[in-house]
Amino acid sequence: MATLIPVHLAIIMDGNGRWAERRGLPRIAGHREGAKAVERVVFASIKRGIKYLSLYAFSTENWKRPEAEVRGLMNILKLYFLMKIDRLKWAGVRVRVGGRWKELPQDVVKIIELAVDETKANDKLHLIVYLNYGGRREIVDAVNSILGDGKRMVDEESFRSFLYIPDVPDPDLVIRTSGEKRVSNFLLWQIAYAELYFTETLWPDFGEDDLDAAIADYNKRKRRFGGLA
Repeated sequence: MATLIPVHLAIIMDGNGRWAERRGLPRIAGHREGAKAVERVVFASIKRGIKYLSLYAFSTENWKRPEAEVRGLMNILKLYFLMKIDRLKWAGVRVRVGGRWKELPQDVVKIIELAVDETKANDKLHLIVYLNYGGRREIVDAVNSILGDGKRMVDEESFRSFLYIPDVPDPDLVIRTSGEKRVSNFLLWQIAYAELYFTETLWPDFGEDDLDAAIADYNKRKRRFGGLA
């Protein structure tokens, strides 16, 4: 039987700080290694035929972290997009961003806008990076947009049109690394029927074998969407 590949894979990338602490390194070193894992997974996803890859990179709650760590994360974001735009463009990756990312520092916003613009014609893999994102905030923002449009009633499909990236299909599989077993306010509307996979692997160590293990587990699931098989 052929392996069923998820159309949309979403990943809660967790464990960068613990990876660094276990090695006696500053937490920012873990985030740098996490960026390398992003590149591995992006190209592994292309090889396996995944169409949409959503990565939870920076949540609305992450602002509570020490200022130096947040600043370091912003610098890693800038460097990643600057250094990888050409390679992503060559590989057919379209960069998209979800969340209130335009509230990030303006130097970060400008580089993200460049990556989005430079790759907008691509369609092999949609790489959706969620920045300054919270699932509850997305729903509240959608409701406020609906009210702003003067609507008094919507159905599920019309509600979807007010989400940050409405044309992207719901995730089929959500992976969370580092052993934590929660969704942490990620894509709360969209993952209603997603399969969840938790691994003890810390994000900087996540590679192709880990991805294949998650896909193999996904192939054991029977997705009924509330009905019968």
